[in-house]
Amino acid sequence: MVKLESITIEKNEEYLRQISKEVDINDPEIHNNIVVLQDFCMQNEVFAMAAVQLGIPKRIVYVKNTDLNKSAVAEGKDENKDYNEAKVMINPEIISKEGLTTFWEACASSSWYEKGVKKWYSGKVKRPYKIKVKYIDVDGIQHIDDIEGFPSTILCHEIDHLDGILHIDVADEVLKQTKEERLELRKRDGYTIISRTGDYEELSK
Repeated sequence: MVKLESITIEKNEEYLRQISKEVDINDPEIHNNIVVLQDFCMQNEVFAMAAVQLGIPKRIVYVKNTDLNKSAVAEGKDENKDYNEAKVMINPEIISKEGLTTFWEACASSSWYEKGVKKWYSGKVKRPYKIKVKYIDVDGIQHIDDIEGFPSTILCHEIDHLDGILHIDVADEVLKQTKEERLELRKRDGYTIISRTGDYEELSK
């Protein structure tokens, strides 16, 4: 299998900041696009991936892992690196937001090499505790799902990518860190629920 690489802000930030195009469910390339997303997610420690990060500027999100207890990404648990929810969301749209959480987010696209050492931008980001998301699955069936807790954070991060928004744009604080430094930070200051209910926009001010 060819090792896939994501587009990064170091190499092509302008590309990442484009607005991804709405997907025609009859697009003959959709299957191939999803295979690329799945292959990347299985080769790398990521929660999920937006297609634009892999050079496919279409509104597609592939969700690999929304379970913090099975997260190699957040906790460094290598035994869970192959865990895969394999959920594909086409043309996802957030139609409501409730509550408030915080998490030190990172991103495959917000990385670079400094003197041979890979580093990432870690950003402490506010996200809604609960969202309602409308999307189409691979069979062209429309869904409206209520998503709450940590999965809400993941989906908000990825859907932002579809609109050219990076987590560093919306973070209250940004740090330059190695993977090990980020893992230690998340142990001290992990996913935090501030409120499960209430208007997100008001709570996040």
